[in-house]
Amino acid sequence: MTLDVASAILARRATKVFDAEHRMPEEDLETILGLARRMPTAFNIQNWRFVVVKDTELRHEIRKVAWDQPQVTDASALLILCADIRAWEKSPARYWENAEPDTREMMVGAIDQYYRGREQVQRDEGMRSCGMAAGAIMLLAQSMGYTTCPMDGFDFDAVGKLIHLPEDHEIVMFVALGKPAKEPYPTGGILPASEIIIRNTFS
Repeated sequence: MTLDVASAILARRATKVFDAEHRMPEEDLETILGLARRMPTAFNIQNWRFVVVKDTELRHEIRKVAWDQPQVTDASALLILCADIRAWEKSPARYWENAEPDTREMMVGAIDQYYRGREQVQRDEGMRSCGMAAGAIMLLAQSMGYTTCPMDGFDFDAVGKLIHLPEDHEIVMFVALGKPAKEPYPTGGILPASEIIIRNTFS
């Protein structure tokens, strides 16, 4: 069964208790990640990296530094979303390889001008990119009959060591995917639109 985008948004809840016996077909995970890779990134630098943790022992080690949260080991799939902070300078012409030569040259120059010497911008772009990818992953999974749990309750440095995170990468978050062992909690409450949606300015 597949859901449309609006239905997936309304149905999605963070699952805390997954069915540890469930095995997600590899093709389903490939579909989810393949579509998540089509999410937008600034200058098309595609600066997200998806670490798919399948090794059982490694997942148990990660759980030890993730407040012993069972989602880490019990979900069918554990994804660690990382940002390649220096993606902007890694052969940037390949991000525009299908463009006309003049456009490619212009974009490569713009990438360098925008990011060089701006470390905070480099990091912020990685956070934004991974956030958009995470949203896509969760909604795609929901639409395919899975549930998810976005997570940041872990020791980032310890997890980085466990997955041999490169120095120019940064962990953004986990997304656990699978089948729930029990129904997720209902939504805690939705703030009124008047508090969330601002028309033009705050005052």
